[in-house]
Amino acid sequence: MEITTPGRICLFGEHQDYLGLPTMAMAISLRSSLKGEKTNDRGVIIYKSDLGETESFSLDNLTYESDRDYFKSGIKACIKEGLNFSRGFNCEVSSNIPFQAGTSSSSSIMVSWIHFLSKMADETIEWNRQKIGEISYKAEVLEFGEPGGMMDQYSTSMGNCIFIKPLPNLSINKIKSNLGTFVLGDSLEPKNTLQILKRCRNLRLDIIKKLQKRNPDITFELCDQDQNLSDLNEEEKELYFGTINNREILKKAILEFGKKKIDHEYFGQLLTKHHMVLKNTLQVSTDKIENMIQSAMSAGALGGKINGSGGGGCMFAYAPDNPKKVANAIENAGGKAYIVQSDIGTRIEG
Repeated sequence: MEITTPGRICLFGEHQDYLGLPTMAMAISLRSSLKGEKTNDRGVIIYKSDLGETESFSLDNLTYESDRDYFKSGIKACIKEGLNFSRGFNCEVSSNIPFQAGTSSSSSIMVSWIHFLSKMADETIEWNRQKIGEISYKAEVLEFGEPGGMMDQYSTSMGNCIFIKPLPNLSINKIKSNLGTFVLGDSLEPKNTLQILKRCRNLRLDIIKKLQKRNPDITFELCDQDQNLSDLNEEEKELYFGTINNREILKKAILEFGKKKIDHEYFGQLLTKHHMVLKNTLQVSTDKIENMIQSAMSAGALGGKINGSGGGGCMFAYAPDNPKKVANAIENAGGKAYIVQSDIGTRIEG
């Protein structure tokens, strides 16, 4: 059996989901693949062909041996859902999604793994894509106390374009769009996720705690430009207004997607506005990524932004009319370009 699952880009709401704010993400036409079959014993063998590595363990010992022991945590998450596994598996994992570059390569593999396990259990189960995303989130994020939100798992599992609103109750809605072609650009710079999250996540959570001393019910979803910010310093005020600005940009995007025909130029402009907040206020971009975005815009892209946690990794440009020219411009700026479109979620091949 072969399961494939897409990577994803975050259109709007970057660095917002872990604050309880909505996000809009799109699955892209780069995919991971997990091929496997049952064995006659309790052993699990996973060959990671892109890395030339093999991981092996027994179903009788699911003790974690690394900080993010995802294949074991995936099995544990499925067992908690009532699945049983009397036989092990022999698998091969591969992917053409840029690795550790902000396009959810690890979440894509986790989703493929959960989907695969649902079909390899002693009694197979038909989980829909949203359920697969939910279990993947539990296995990858909650199990290890990770700081990330749930966008990666739900987006790669469900596919195409989705809108995730975590509060007050989680809602996930598919968005119909007539979006054209994008160009993803890998800067080939390693991400600086921990340092980025220290500023983007921790400082903003501290901001809310300060504001809640005056109003215990305040959240980033409810507050506005007229909020009393006397308890915040200048850096905190800048982060506050940047967060509210990005929240409002996403609202404008939702309204645009609600129209019968999207204005592609306006959509591109919203992407760029979102990026400017990420660059100037959250400070997650790099000189190389800025050069790649500017090169893409000069080549005719309608807009673009950094993708993922930042400090390296990927950017993308919206280029419905001339993707090859934009891809060449990104390559000339030192990046690795991928021409991509919206794609469906996790699926069984063949």
